[in-house]
Amino acid sequence: MTESPAAIETRTEGATTILRFNRPQQFNSIDTEARSRLRKDLAAAAADPAVRAVVLTGSGRAFCAGQDLRELPDVPKGIVLGDLVREHYNPIVQLLMSMPKPVIAAVNGTAAGAGMALALACDLRIATESAAFTTAFAGIGLSCDTGMSWTLPRIAGRAAALDLLLRPRVIGSAEALRLGIVHQVVADTDFDTTWRSLADELAAGPTTALAAIKASVNNAGGTTLDAAVEFEANQMTRTHRTRDHRTAVTAFLTKSAPVFAGY
Repeated sequence: MTESPAAIETRTEGATTILRFNRPQQFNSIDTEARSRLRKDLAAAAADPAVRAVVLTGSGRAFCAGQDLRELPDVPKGIVLGDLVREHYNPIVQLLMSMPKPVIAAVNGTAAGAGMALALACDLRIATESAAFTTAFAGIGLSCDTGMSWTLPRIAGRAAALDLLLRPRVIGSAEALRLGIVHQVVADTDFDTTWRSLADELAAGPTTALAAIKASVNNAGGTTLDAAVEFEANQMTRTHRTRDHRTAVTAFLTKSAPVFAGY
């Protein structure tokens, strides 16, 4: 018997780890194996100092269709859906948001429900011209989860977020770009080259500084100006001590291009 392909295909190319939803016949919907593997492999990438950028993408025509609804009736009696969210989806979102390295969502197709939410939890989002997005939750009589109530209003604004959540519908990549849900749309034929180029650029950057910038932006979303600038000062102290900072200063003075080590 041949072994079934993994629900999440994970590989590292250079300093970039690529996690690919790999259930194309199910539009990359998330089953028990996919949730477990995604959480485990994201945690490994976050902890590995050799990994300096992460990409989340899909196989086939979809990025990720969200939770596999066929699994929900199998949740043991007495276990509510909120517990599944707390145990699995919340930690995945927290890993994406807190990871001390940049994360790219390479949205190759449809992103729906929790799949869209996972893309929103990434730092940068590139989509193909044929990609599509839908919040989906209200359409199946559920509230939103996977951090979407936190990310979508901050990305698209409160009014647009509520419109998309209360009236779930499919929007194309052009509207997603207009709303800020993605930062770049590229032709399908150029998609792989584009996201790989971006991943290479970020992976070659000053990783500690990028992590500090990400942490500062995340921190500022829920604090006062006074607390935000103090957090920034602490991050400046941290990055000032890095080898990459010294390398960049030397490169500036010698009019050469810096080569960052990531620390």
